[in-house]
Amino acid sequence: MGAFLTAEWRQLVMLNYEVDRALLEPLVPRGTVLDTYQGRAFVSVVGFLFLQTRVLGVSVPFHQDFEEVNLRFYVRRFAGDDWRRGVVFIKEIVPKAAIAATARLAYNERYVCHPMRHQVTTGGDGISASYEWKVQDRWNRVFARGEGNPRVVRPGTLDEFITEHYWGYTAQRDGSTLEYQVEHPSWRIWSAVESAFDCDVSAVYGDALVEPLSRPPASAFIADGSPVTVHGGRPTAD
Repeated sequence: MGAFLTAEWRQLVMLNYEVDRALLEPLVPRGTVLDTYQGRAFVSVVGFLFLQTRVLGVSVPFHQDFEEVNLRFYVRRFAGDDWRRGVVFIKEIVPKAAIAATARLAYNERYVCHPMRHQVTTGGDGISASYEWKVQDRWNRVFARGEGNPRVVRPGTLDEFITEHYWGYTAQRDGSTLEYQVEHPSWRIWSAVESAFDCDVSAVYGDALVEPLSRPPASAFIADGSPVTVHGGRPTAD
């Protein structure tokens, strides 16, 4: 499929939590299986900047640059001769109603609209990034700080598992699965020397995730990001 969306994803804060796979199995789209790292299942809270956004090559005024915070987990689908490793979004938060509506219509993704704000600081001593969203008069926040310069992700690590997924899968209303490809180069990362997730998890994500998302993350880092291309989706044959 051709490009549906092009943009840059920058300064990605990624906090990664181990969860009981039984919490995720009911959310796994048909035709995919839960992807794990060393037998452990993970969800990631990801906050980042969506920049220079174009949909079908068109830049929509006042909708090019915005924040996003999403909660995602990881799946695989066998296609032809190899496994396609992808993500499934539990919820995606943006500050623009039109963006949320477009994503729901095009992909049936779980987008919602809330007020958002961010603060990113970069310099010779490292980087810090904070993304906030307001739900029921409460500001929630995901934050991380890294020192020095970013590094290449080491092969075989949890960080590589989290970042190296290049497909998206979405359960459709009729029970089928939509698959779409996301292209971007490998990212460099700063390991977080400090991180925080201050969130009313019950209000934002539901009671089932309160306990795992209240623990310290298994890993936390900031990715530098890159230009990305999100291709149009198509139903899987499963």
